[in-house]
Amino acid sequence: MDSSRSSKALLVVDVQNDFCPGGALGIRDGSRIIPVLNRYIDFFTKERLPVIVTRDWHPEITRHFQQFGGVWPVHCVQDSFGAQFHPELKLPEGVLVMSKGMDPEEDSYSAFQATDSSEILLADLLKGLGVARIYIGGLATDYCVKYSALDALKMGLDVHILNDAIAGVNLQPEDSSLAMEEMVRSGAKKMYLKIFLDMSER
Repeated sequence: MDSSRSSKALLVVDVQNDFCPGGALGIRDGSRIIPVLNRYIDFFTKERLPVIVTRDWHPEITRHFQQFGGVWPVHCVQDSFGAQFHPELKLPEGVLVMSKGMDPEEDSYSAFQATDSSEILLADLLKGLGVARIYIGGLATDYCVKYSALDALKMGLDVHILNDAIAGVNLQPEDSSLAMEEMVRSGAKKMYLKIFLDMSER
């Protein structure tokens, strides 16, 4: 893998059963983005570029949930069906899985609060891989995607939001559009599959 290739990574955020239609915190368009995400995953896999996926991995008792003072209904409890990745998401062999939300005192929206099975933080993992540019898709635009993108920008990474592979919770109707505006204003770039593939063929 040459340096120009290893400098890119795909980050797929929280495409779990509970965030898709029918789940405890189902996002209306949550499963519609999966075929597009799979195209991105396929490209990165074939090019031997890192594919990193995050998951909410909450304990049963956490301040993140409404019954303990938080905003959200119970979702993505460790080892539950709802916490599993959506079955239509085609994850490659050797995919890097990062878990977040284990601390019962934290919301942990950002992927940069996630660790792998060896408790290595995402920032350290990316640094070890030599990643300078990150492409982010998944759920949800107005929470975990937004906070992950903003943290990536603070790290000095070149951030591209996969605009056709994200969907938002939208507690308020404009939440996703406002989140996108904030990400772009902070330095992120919008990306679409056709543009990505066209650029990659050059």
